Amino acid sequence: MRHKKEPRPVKVIHARAPIRVNDIGGWTDTWFAGEGKVLNLAVIPGVEVQIKVFENSRHERRRIIVHAENFRETFRMDPDEPSRDPHALLQFTIAGLPVAKEFRLEINLCSPVPAGISTGTSASVCVALLGGLNQLRGKKYGWAEIASLAHRVETEKLEQQSGIQDQICAAHGGVSFIHMRRYPESAVRKVRVEDRVWHELDRRLCLVYLGKPHRSSSMHDYVIAELEAGGPQLEYIRQLAGIAQEAKGYLAAGDFEAYGEAMIRNNECQRGLHSRLIAEEADAVAGLAKTWRAAGWKVNGAGGKGGSMAVLASEDDGLRRQMIQRIHALGKGIRIIPVSLSHAGLEAWEV
Repeated sequence: MRHKKEPRPVKVIHARAPIRVNDIGGWTDTWFAGEGKVLNLAVIPGVEVQIKVFENSRHERRRIIVHAENFRETFRMDPDEPSRDPHALLQFTIAGLPVAKEFRLEINLCSPVPAGISTGTSASVCVALLGGLNQLRGKKYGWAEIASLAHRVETEKLEQQSGIQDQICAAHGGVSFIHMRRYPESAVRKVRVEDRVWHELDRRLCLVYLGKPHRSSSMHDYVIAELEAGGPQLEYIRQLAGIAQEAKGYLAAGDFEAYGEAMIRNNECQRGLHSRLIAEEADAVAGLAKTWRAAGWKVNGAGGKGGSMAVLASEDDGLRRQMIQRIHALGKGIRIIPVSLSHAGLEAWEV
């Protein structure tokens, strides 16, 4: 029995974007903060996208097939009429850069890291997907415009709360210092560090998954409402922005002890915003980090139940390995996710 021969794609495009960790100054890159400063790190593995481009000889309307590999789901969509079900984020991102009617696409998306770990993965998905579609359109947009488009998908199309740092980190890469002068406008600077500092940071940085996906909750809504009303939490927002400014100098100078201390102060400022932003599991990991002489630790993203945290381990290899073993021994799904620093941000190319 002969199988029908699959048509050859006109072209194949690949794109990838890193995820974000250790966002010192997080919460200040939001509409309710006024002015903000964030220092974050781009790491891989991140998000990978493959786009196979075919001729749309049958003039199909639902001419996009999406394979969301992490969710083991495949669906078809019309890029001119995106829907909220399934995967509204993917559908509205694809619709953000219109696909010519002469093409039909088969899109594969995958990330080796778990979903919902508070590392800006959804923003990285948007950036990588838009980067691939931008490649298809002839590279009409630069990284800053891609980051802005990705941010608008989440805030305007999906009407979600979103700071600006995740999209910028995914598109920009490296060590990013973001000065938000007025939401969502910002100036972005890549912090240059010596090779020895980069390699040491890469060696000591640990991403700890706290056992379950992060879920936004009523506590986040409460914090936002209090900040919008000018509540006492605003002082913590100011402190967070100041810590990010200091941490930039510490990292550029290779002062890991001061940089780690900035992480800890950031963590406690987040606790000041709401006590439950630092979950019990995060405190358990922080206790082990302290025991094994880690330089610093902080929860990633907004904080709350689940998600992940960044730990800057001891300079001593033996202590670092013992800390990692003890973290794994906590159980409840808590574990280290291997990551590496990434100089590169969004990358897209045609095969």
